[in-house]
Amino acid sequence: MAANPARRAALADAAVRLLGAEGGRALTHRAVDTAAGVPTGTCANYFPTRAELMVGLAERIFTLLAPDASRLAELAAVEEGDAAPAYLAHVVERLLAHPHLATALVELRLEAARTPAVAARLAPFLQAGLDDDVAFHTARGLPGGRETVVLLHHVAQGIVLDALTVPLDPACDPREVAQEAARRLVRADGHRR
Repeated sequence: MAANPARRAALADAAVRLLGAEGGRALTHRAVDTAAGVPTGTCANYFPTRAELMVGLAERIFTLLAPDASRLAELAAVEEGDAAPAYLAHVVERLLAHPHLATALVELRLEAARTPAVAARLAPFLQAGLDDDVAFHTARGLPGGRETVVLLHHVAQGIVLDALTVPLDPACDPREVAQEAARRLVRADGHRR
């Protein structure tokens, strides 16, 4: 495998744009080479199989979507009752600020549903994101723990998918929907204790 990190990142960026804009069928090694403006065969040197290309995409998407440390520090300072709504709204906002990345992530998950090799390699990235969110939630002493965070993940994914595709209510602000859903979920979870 070729070892130029900048070229690998440029190829992954081109692949993310392709996948996000045109879907899984458009994602070929040759199409990535063309989109990246590199000689034919370059993508295959860095990502020899489709599954490896998909994993390279996942790595790049999670790198590009990583939360800003200063924003996380701001969220850590939010009062406990508002922390989960603020954090979930931030996740939704971050994903929708980069729709091609969010759409590519949805496409990756669909590919994982059809391709066990992609699922096996994508699962650790998704699990690590969940684990980080559970750690944040627990460190803040927010109600619910892991079960609540899993529910919040599902809520965020549904809100983002709705906003990226055919919104059920185009007048709704996805960030506000995320905040309200988190408020209700955390409130309900707090009442169960």
